[in-house]
Amino acid sequence: MANSSRTNRKFTNRRNRLVENLRTKGIHDEAVLSAINTVPRHVFIDTALEHRAYEDSALPIGKGQTISQPYTVAAQTQLLKVNPGDKILEIGTGSGYQAAILCEMGADVYSVERHEELYLKAREILQSLGYRIRIKWGDGTLGWSAYAPYDGIVVTAGAPVIPQELIRQLNIEGRLVVPVGDNEKQLMTRITRISEDAYEEEHFNHFKFVPLIGEKGWKYEE
Repeated sequence: MANSSRTNRKFTNRRNRLVENLRTKGIHDEAVLSAINTVPRHVFIDTALEHRAYEDSALPIGKGQTISQPYTVAAQTQLLKVNPGDKILEIGTGSGYQAAILCEMGADVYSVERHEELYLKAREILQSLGYRIRIKWGDGTLGWSAYAPYDGIVVTAGAPVIPQELIRQLNIEGRLVVPVGDNEKQLMTRITRISEDAYEEEHFNHFKFVPLIGEKGWKYEE
């Protein structure tokens, strides 16, 4: 749970309004909405952008990356179908906000970030808020096999194809949520592992993410 000394009461009404906005956009998972109403998004961005923290928009966090739009975070998390105690792998820690949402929902969170500067900053913020996650600096397209299998994997960058290595790291009945497409837009995709060799693939709305860079993703920044 977030450290209450860092949540800053002046943002409470703004978080409430954000949650109601997300409801109107189709977010119905009460656990997701509760987490968004609890996690202090303003702590994960530059103080110069604090006044925009609870807008439903993506914001820059450096290294050409962004903190995702709250609706995007909520939509991906809702598709992930998180239950308390689930082991969840996040590909692309970024600011650390998505990891905090997952922790607030009671998940056992693992996260991989390829930018060392963002990895260090996110780790510090998450620790300061009292969230306990395992986080490492590395190539997220390879997953984190040391702790596999996972009940859920969420990818917070746009992949050119579904990373097969991530599918292999799913538990039976585990879910992979990943945006797949080109650099203009990606189709949100959910892969559910039905058995050792069988998978179900579902498609949802289009989104726009920064590219997923790595051995099993895009090879360079476009």
